[in-house]
Formats: sequence, structure tokens, C-alpha cells
Amino acid sequence: MTFTRFFFLLLLVGAITAPAKIDAQNANSNDKYVWKQATSGGYTYKYVTNDPLQTRLYTLSNGLTVLLSANHKEPRVAVRIAVRAGSNTDPRDHTGLAHYLEHLLFKGTDQFGSLDWAKEKPNLDKIDALYEQYNSTKDPAARKLIYHRIDSVSGLASHYSIANEYDKLMADIGSQGSNAHTWVEETVYEEDVPSNAMDKFLAVQAERFRNPIFRLFHTELEAVYEEKNRTLDNDGSKMQEATQRYLFPTHNYGQQTTIGTIEHLKNPSLKAIRAYYHAYYVPNNMAVIMSGDFDFDDLIKKIDKSFAYMQSKPVQLYNPAPERDLAAPVTKDIFGPSAENMRIAYRTPAVDTHDAVVLDLISSIFSNGKAGLLDLNLNKQQKVQSSNAGLQQYKDYGMLILNGTPKQGQTLEQVRDLLMEQIEKLKKGEFDESLIKAIVANGKLSLLEGFQKNEARVGALMESFIQTRATKWDEDVAELDEEAQVTKQEVIRVANKYMGNNYVLLYKRKGEDKSIVKVDKPPITPVETNKDKQSVFLKKIEAMQVSPVSPQWLDFTSGIGRGKAGIADVLYVQNKDNELFHLYYRLEMGNYNNRLLPLAAQYLQYLGTAQHPTAEISKAFYDIACNFSVNATNEVTTISVTGLQENFSKAVTLFEDVLHNCLPDSVALASLKDRLMKARANNKLNKNAIMQGLINYARYGAKNPFNTVLSADEIAAIKAEDLTGILHGLLNYPHTIIYYGPLAQDAFISSITSLHSLPTAWAPYPEKVKYPFAVQSANQVLFANYDMVQSEICWIHNSIPYDVNKEPIVDVFDNYFGGGMGSVVFQTLRESKALAYATYATYGTPAKKEDPFYILAYIGCQADKMNDAVGGMNALLNDLPTSDQGFELARTSEKKDIETQRFTEDGIVFAYLEAKQKGLDYDERKNEYETLDKLTMNDVKQFHQQQVAGKAYTYCVVASEKKIKVDDLQKVGAVQVLSLDQIFGY
Repeated sequence: MTFTRFFFLLLLVGAITAPAKIDAQNANSNDKYVWKQATSGGYTYKYVTNDPLQTRLYTLSNGLTVLLSANHKEPRVAVRIAVRAGSNTDPRDHTGLAHYLEHLLFKGTDQFGSLDWAKEKPNLDKIDALYEQYNSTKDPAARKLIYHRIDSVSGLASHYSIANEYDKLMADIGSQGSNAHTWVEETVYEEDVPSNAMDKFLAVQAERFRNPIFRLFHTELEAVYEEKNRTLDNDGSKMQEATQRYLFPTHNYGQQTTIGTIEHLKNPSLKAIRAYYHAYYVPNNMAVIMSGDFDFDDLIKKIDKSFAYMQSKPVQLYNPAPERDLAAPVTKDIFGPSAENMRIAYRTPAVDTHDAVVLDLISSIFSNGKAGLLDLNLNKQQKVQSSNAGLQQYKDYGMLILNGTPKQGQTLEQVRDLLMEQIEKLKKGEFDESLIKAIVANGKLSLLEGFQKNEARVGALMESFIQTRATKWDEDVAELDEEAQVTKQEVIRVANKYMGNNYVLLYKRKGEDKSIVKVDKPPITPVETNKDKQSVFLKKIEAMQVSPVSPQWLDFTSGIGRGKAGIADVLYVQNKDNELFHLYYRLEMGNYNNRLLPLAAQYLQYLGTAQHPTAEISKAFYDIACNFSVNATNEVTTISVTGLQENFSKAVTLFEDVLHNCLPDSVALASLKDRLMKARANNKLNKNAIMQGLINYARYGAKNPFNTVLSADEIAAIKAEDLTGILHGLLNYPHTIIYYGPLAQDAFISSITSLHSLPTAWAPYPEKVKYPFAVQSANQVLFANYDMVQSEICWIHNSIPYDVNKEPIVDVFDNYFGGGMGSVVFQTLRESKALAYATYATYGTPAKKEDPFYILAYIGCQADKMNDAVGGMNALLNDLPTSDQGFELARTSEKKDIETQRFTEDGIVFAYLEAKQKGLDYDERKNEYETLDKLTMNDVKQFHQQQVAGKAYTYCVVASEKKIKVDDLQKVGAVQVLSLDQIFGY
């Protein structure tokens, strides 16, 4: 399926709600998906018959689009406020502008975010003028002087501003995941709010877009600089940008990046940003999209009232000339420190064409995870390290992309040839036409699973709006039906039409990227955040009354069915919504018990039985739209089989046959070993993996779970029979059977007893290896060298033993101190001091009662800011700024999270298993909820002093030794420079 388009067919839950009045014009249509019109609650809306989301599309009198899809599973509403404006519509001389604006829409208006707008405004006007002067000045010395004045006036203006007041408003409401994103065609503002707080929420959003004020601009601009520098360290981002640049040599898809050029980042214009806002943030270019627990008639009335002030105006959307066809392949090398890979990319047509639907299908014929050409011919046969394909669809064009990673001893060119072979197979029709039917069936299954969640619902509706397809929702809903009608001959025709000698070929090679020019750090004086102050608007919102939502506590006794299948315990939850089933076999055994177990689990996907070759098994599962997986972590192994209940017996029987009767395959094992060694080498080129290794080193010491791995000699000595023996005997160990599905409990137990082979007595688990936690007695620095623009630092400290009674104060402290955009850490290090784009801190709760709490803090910043960043975080770790208002918001937010949290599907079972690991047999959230009202700011301060301040920390630093000074690190603590062999254990 496509990367970004998710449409679906199956009905999710319940029947279509009958509209109040139906437009007779469409009443007699025999088509399955037909636009109809209805009126309810005084508002007219359109809907599509047989739409599983039962979406209502309203167009308000000012042109604002409202898309609503009700889902009453939890008392929350997922929201997207979408604007058809992204990097496509950035002015050519101000690229990155839409993204700037997205950041500034969090800064408030003349009504909130300000203590005294009349006094703040003159300073902001001066800053506007200074930036225009700065923008037009070329002399470096003169620019430096102007910037000094910008910094000075910004400091004066900040005395009247309230940083992050928007986030405080969202915390009061109980919103989760406040965020936004900008991409080529869109800017989208994201929230997830309690359904009882809709009046508050709409009041804030209506005000937010009424008159945004671009305050605290130079510190936010520095955050954008940091974001740009992070992309320079991300080889995946560079590959994405290059793909678009060369596929679209004239279209803005390829010629304007979302974050913008460094030159434009250095020369921002508040005047241009404001003009952009007025041009594109108009109701006829925006949509309010919601899915969740609401009444349609009540909500649309509130939305209309809230946004009625907006006035429609003509919008000049980006309307490019058609791209010329590529006359020949475009081949480019992209350099960076991460592992090598390559891709082949083809330009594809507009979203509203039938060919785009066929190409979506083609992407799944190439790669669907089980039975695609790449899956069976390359991945299953281990001819490459990995390969995949997908369609990334925009409005005007799309991109069909095939990716490949070389295995050990393989060149990128050899991977290219293998991918080209699969392309030619498809173009010649060398695939089974029945695959089309299976792709559609699996598409329906995955969408049935996914679209039970509000996030997926609003995501689909948002993309439909952005791609100007909201009025073509009937086509979107029918897309899988349309794919089902595609013939093999049509696939061949479309493949040959678009996949000729007109591709972009990118080789991501390991090496220095000499094109990188980082955004230099400007001198910034920390601004005032006024964290304890409140605007009149915030107080008004806080005073608004909301209907209470009562929390729902889990009852692990009555909420989970229990039984026996042979000697195995059964945990049961009935699915009363649809025909999906989830079956799990859970073993309290993993890598710590047997280091070969994860390898055996991975090996299984390449094995067949005497009756069924491995490719046939993959096809068989795909044909019945079912999935299986074996996942072995350090201490738990989970086997899962999922799909439609009608295929339950087939899926379980097939899996049991594979597990118990898989045949050793020495050729497959040799290839797996080879790919394992290559994966290990690739990990050493991955800065995230390196940081994970440092964190494990800090938490456990030199011998830790991360680097205690099989040696090369041990891997070489493994025999195929060693691994199949583990697989054959895996279910002889104690395991719990977990079922979520439509069968009644007795019927399930009867069925699984006949299908699932069990021993008469359990084999004992192998003894578990234990890794004691390190005790930090003095500050130390663990340093790993990596070629990067930024530096990344993590603080680690193992704290006190787990105590369930500590969870309330821990959660409130986390929220207050470092858990979000309104936290002390974020406000101080990013908002006030502009030291980083990403920073956080957490007092982490362990998963098991035997493990301790721990402190983990993080900041990623330019290398030349590292000393200031370390000093800034250390200051907060040792001395907690206090704010009664911030504390109250943190406590309120925790309460509202608990009140609106619901465990759906099999969630109660896994909540029970998590509680069990902590030694609990009850829902500890109830005790936490009752304790929250008793906590005070003084409790948080005392907790910080006792558990955080003055502690010895291990600093994990990943950075380029060329860009930082070891002497600076030694000021923090004793420095240990770790080699990659020490970090990874190989």
C-alpha cells in the first residue's frame, strides 16, 4: 500500500446511522458508494453511502471544511486542523516559511501569550523592522550589529511575553500529543483532547488562528536552525530530499525543501511570514477534522460558532507547469556516515487518476511483507540484506520507490541489478494474478485493524482534504474495490508506461558529505519566560466549567476470562466489535535464558516443512489474510497469530505445522549468518544504536545486555539443527495462551485445545542470566566518536528500588520537570536559552519490581553549544525552578489522562501482565488517582532534592571528535572514550 494514503472498505462497528433528511436527488442510486446530502440539527452535510467511517462533510458559510467521524470507544477526540500550505507554496526567496509559521502558531495572540500587549507590541514592531533591515544587509559586521540589536530588543519584549502559554492551555484541557507538522502540501496542527473539554478547546483554537503574534521569534528561529542541523546528520532525510530534487527538476516538490535553505534560514522576514499567513490561513483553505466521542449536531454548531469570524478570500494555490519526462536515468551518489543503501525511484501521476490506484497496487505486488516479488525473490531467499517498495503519493504526482540494502560483500550496483530484475518480472507479468485478490483482502484486514483508532481516521480524512479529494471521498472509500477490479494486463500496461528508462537511481555511500554547511550558532541572550504568569485569557479558559468524566478502573478478575487448554493457562477477552482475532502464546523466557532464541525466531521465516516450501507458506498466510510472528526479547517471547476469525483454524494449523515440523536448511542459515554479521556492521554506523549502547553501558557497566552477544566464532559454529531444535521444542516450555476474538470462551478453549499441541508436563525454563545495575558514585563521561554536525548527550543515573507508592509523585514530577513542551526542561533549554530543538528528561519507572527507577535526560544540540547545553541541564538537575501554576497543570494533566484512558481490544490483558511484572494484581492507577489531589509543589521539590539533585551521573556523549574538545568533557567527569567494539561487544 502507499506510504501516505490509507483508505479502506470494511465496515468497522455498527450500521450506518440514518441521516435525518435525505436529498431525493441521490436516493435512487444503485451504486455502492454515492454522495448524498442530509440535514440535521440545522446543518446540511454530505456523506458517502457505505462509508465505514460514517464521515460527515460540512462546508460552513465562510468556506471552512469540517470533516467529522464519530467513534465512542473512549471519551477523547483526535483533532487535525489542516491548511493547504506547505513548502510548495513558500515564496521562492523565503523557503522554509510555512515551517517557520507552524512554529509561531504556538506563540499566542494579542489575547494570550502576553502580559501586556500594549507594552509588548512596540518592541515586536521594532523587531519586525530590524529583521527587514537584517535581511537586506550583506556586510557581515553590519549584520552582526543588527542581530545584537534584535537580541537586545527581544530581551525587552520577553518581559511582557509568556512562553508556552498555549501548552499550558492544552495541559489545562487535558490534551495529549500537542504537535504540528509541515510538509510539501500541508501544515497540520494536531491535538487529542478529552471529549468533555470541547468548549474550552474550540475557544483556544479559534483564538489561536484569529491573530497570531510572532513573539519570541529569534529563539524559535534558533530551534529551526537546530532542526535543520538534525537533517544534515540524517542520511535518510538526505536521500528523501535527493529523490524529490531529481525526480522533480522544476516542480516545487523537488526544488523547495520544507525546512528551507540555509541562506533563507539566515535571512528571515517576519513581514513575509505575516503575508503568507494572511494569504493561506483562510477558511476556504482550511479544514477542522475530528474523530472521537461526540454528537454530530452539537459539535458542528460549536465549530461553526467558534470559527465564524474567519472570512473567505481567494487563494492562489501552487499550480505548476507539467514536469517533463526524464529522458534517461539520473544517477547520483549521496554520502554520509550511516550504512550503505540504494533506491530506484519513478515519477508517477496525480492522486486522482486511475493509474495512481494501479500503481498503489503495483507497490504491493513488489512488496507486501510476505508474498510480493521482493519479499519472495529477494528477502525470503536472502539475496540482499533487505528490500522494500512503496508509493509515496502527493496531489500532483507520486513517487514509486524501491529500496535495497546490500548484504556482506555485495555492492550497491549488484543490489540495483537484483531490483531491476524484479522490475522486469513485473513488467513482463511474471507474477500470479491471484496476488491482486490477496493484496485487496490483506488491505481490508490491515485497515480494519488500524481504523478502530481515532488517529488513523483523522489521518485518512486529513490527507483526503490536503490532496483536494475531500469532495471525492466516495472514490477514496471505494479504492480497494477499484483495485480488486484491476487485471494483470492492466498492471503490465501501467508498469510499462511509468517504469521505463526514466528513473532516479541513488546510491547512499559511506563517506564524508562535503556539501554540508551547518547553520552557525548566533549569540542569544536567554529570554524571560514568565513561567508563573498568566494572561486574562488563560484564566478565563480555566474558569470554564466542564462535565466530569469518571475514570474506569480495570478489574483483572472479572474483566479477563480465565481457563485451561490442557496444561496451559488461558486469558480471554471477547471481541464484540468485528470478526478479527488475536492469538498469542506468551513465554516468560527470552534472550537471557537462551542466546540462540532470538536467532531461531528470525530463522523460522526462511524455513519450510516436508510438505510446504517456505515461499508456499508465506503465500498461504497471505492468501487467507493472516499473519504470524515470533518475537523474542530479553525476557519474554511472544508468538502471535492474527487475522479474520473465519480463517482461525487454517492459520493456527498452518503455524503449528511450520513451528513443529520446520526442516533445517543449512543454506538459509549460512545466508542468515552472513546478514547478521552485516547488520552488526551496519549498527556500528548508526548513531542511535551507538547511543543505545552507551546508555546500556551506563546503566549496567562494561558487561551489559547490549554488548553481551554471540561472538563471530559462536555464530559460525551454530548448526541448522541447533535452531530448529529450539523451535520444535519452544512450546514445551510454560506458556500462557491469550485470545481476543469473537468466539465465546468455551468455544475458543475447545478449538485451541484441538489445534494447539501441548506436552503432558512443562519443561523447565533455562536459567536466566542476570545483569546487575551499576551504581554511579562519581560523574563520568562515556564518549563515542561519530561524524556528525550535532552532539547528543544523555544523562543516566540508577535511582532507588521500585515502589508502587512512588508512582504518583514520579508521574507528576515527570510531567512538571521534563515531559513535554510546557515542562521546566523544555521551557528553559529550548524556549529561553535556544540551546536545542529536542530536549527532555524523565524519572523512569521500571517494568519489573526487581529493577530500580532511573533518571534519563537528553539534549541534542550543535557541537558548539554543547558546553552551554550540559551546563544548562546540570543546573536544572541540581536546582529545580518552582512554579505553583506549572505544578497544578502537571497534576491536572495527569488526572485527566487517567480519567479518559480506556483499554480497548486486548489491552486489559497486557495491562494485567504489566502489573504482574511489578508484583501487582490490581490496577494501580486507582491509587495514583486518589493520591494526586494530596500532592503539592513542595512534594515535587522535595522529591527532586532527594532523588535527582546532587547525584552522580554518567554522561553519554555521541559527537564528532573534530567538533568538540575532550578537555571540556573532562570538566564534567572522568572521560572514557569507548571503541565501537567495547560498545557493541563485537
